[in-house]
Amino acid sequence: MSMMKEFKDFLIKGNMVDMAVGFIFGAAFATLVKSLVSNIIMPPVGKLLGGVDFSQLFYALDGKEYASIAALDKAGAPAIKYGVFINDTISFVILGFVMFMFIKAYNSMKAEEPEAAPTTKVCDQCAMEIPIEAKVCGHCGNTNV
Repeated sequence: MSMMKEFKDFLIKGNMVDMAVGFIFGAAFATLVKSLVSNIIMPPVGKLLGGVDFSQLFYALDGKEYASIAALDKAGAPAIKYGVFINDTISFVILGFVMFMFIKAYNSMKAEEPEAAPTTKVCDQCAMEIPIEAKVCGHCGNTNV
């Protein structure tokens, strides 16, 4: 029964709840970044490259010509959709950079924990660690500690 209690404690103490909240926000954030790339960044990049819509770039594996990805999908033809891959790669790089900046900002805001005061000292006779309050070394009997 102790394993069930441990599992219950694991679920309730916040570990799973924190992780679930993180996944939910992560998914929402990924959707936001995908929208940013697809709707804001890629149209000007495509225009600069001569009016290319990356999401519509594909190579049909059945040898036929299709006017668009929608026509390709409607026909059920196999294809290499390299334009979608380009969009997804750019989304991944942007998401990675934004997450890096968030973590960097979080780490700079996090208060550094002060170093704990030492609790032991080294005996000058036998070089063993002893409690800092010790008057006599418990290892060698040295009274000059």
